[in-house]
Amino acid sequence: MIYKHETKHSIGAIKEQMTSKAKEYGFGVLKEYNFKDLLQEKGFPIERDITVFELCNPSGAQAILGLHPEVSIFLPCRISIYDDNGQTVISTIGMEDIVHNFNLEETIKSHMTGLFSKLQALINSWE
Repeated sequence: MIYKHETKHSIGAIKEQMTSKAKEYGFGVLKEYNFKDLLQEKGFPIERDITVFELCNPSGAQAILGLHPEVSIFLPCRISIYDDNGQTVISTIGMEDIVHNFNLEETIKSHMTGLFSKLQALINSWE
C-alpha cells in the first residue's frame, strides 16, 4: 500500500531538489506542505519533520480522469519526506493497489503503472 525508500540525503537537500528532479521525471510540483510548521501554527506542535509534496503529471491526469473521475481521490500524486529515528524516508501511495482495485481498461492500467514507475524512479534517485 505504501512505497518507501530510505536515503542518506537530508530532508533539506531533498526539499531543495524536489522541483527540478520531479520535472526530470515528468512531474510538476503543485504544492508543498510542511506539517511541522502547519501544526505549530494551529497550536498542535510535532517534533518530527514531515513534508508532503503534491505532484502532477498533466497528461496522466487527463488520461485517467477523463474516463474514471473516481480515481481523483488519489490525485495529485503525493510524496512524503520525513525523519524516522535519524533516517530520511521518502514514500508515496503504492499505485499498483489503485490499479488492481478499480475496474480500469488495460490501457489506463498500463499508463498508471508507467506513472508509478516514474514516481519510484524519482524517489529512488536519492540513493
